[in-house]
Amino acid sequence: MCPSPAPSPGVAASLFEPVFEEAGVAGFLHARDIDTGRETGHRADEPVVVASLRKIPVALAYAREAAAGRLDRAARHTVTAAHREGGGVGTDSCLHDVTMSTRDLAFFMLSMSDNAATDALMEILGVERVRALVTELGCPRLPVGRYRDLWDPVWAELGIDAGGDLDAQLAAVGEDRIRGLAILDPRRSAAGTPRQITSLLTAIWRDRAGPAEACAEVRELMSHQLSVHRLVAGFEPEVRVAAKNGALWGILNEAGVVEYPDGGRYAVAVFLRTPELEGRDPAADTAIGRAARAAVDHLRGDAS
Repeated sequence: MCPSPAPSPGVAASLFEPVFEEAGVAGFLHARDIDTGRETGHRADEPVVVASLRKIPVALAYAREAAAGRLDRAARHTVTAAHREGGGVGTDSCLHDVTMSTRDLAFFMLSMSDNAATDALMEILGVERVRALVTELGCPRLPVGRYRDLWDPVWAELGIDAGGDLDAQLAAVGEDRIRGLAILDPRRSAAGTPRQITSLLTAIWRDRAGPAEACAEVRELMSHQLSVHRLVAGFEPEVRVAAKNGALWGILNEAGVVEYPDGGRYAVAVFLRTPELEGRDPAADTAIGRAARAAVDHLRGDAS
């Protein structure tokens, strides 16, 4: 695909900077018309921390293997304490082992961002297969690996005992030390760019990221995300949104595809750096939906 040039910096600034400034966040965005290649963006090629958006290529790797007949969607797997970190969602917060199908591991991973289900699926797929896939898809710096392996360097950097009470230990860590972590600096750790993420989504929606069967399965899985307070909130109920969100200390992200009843399809990725390290941030959540809507309106020619 050869996308058309993005708008001038002045146009992009007028579209998105007021939204981000009002929410008190730093924003990075890229949006693409999937069928025409027309695009718009704001700091679209700067590296960003992708957080749980890394789960999209994991789902694609699963779907490609299943479509090729090398992986049984109905095979049963057990999520155990070896996969759980605790404090998350889905099986990550379960007290006891949970057995489910390969397909349902992918469903829990995308619908509720279940980290333990992701690690179980990564063990089935193999880290090298997923790493090769993100390189093939033009996102070689996306973080690949089990969550526990990705977090071990964080605990080491903070001097935290991973086997102890994480919440109690984190409470004693100063905000400056957390903000200085390598995992939160996209220039020092695995990362992506907004344009890379919309390129990945475009390839999935155009059946170019693998067999059509695999791409269709990823699209269907992404349509079940439980969170509806970021990207989805920017659009009317008749507009279909399939998305994946992500969050870390001081980071809120969401990327997905917006599909209109008239057939228009738009890949959008919004990444925010927020003043608050954690907790609820309604202004930032709203900014993701507003910025995404402004981008899509611009691509549809509806912006005033």
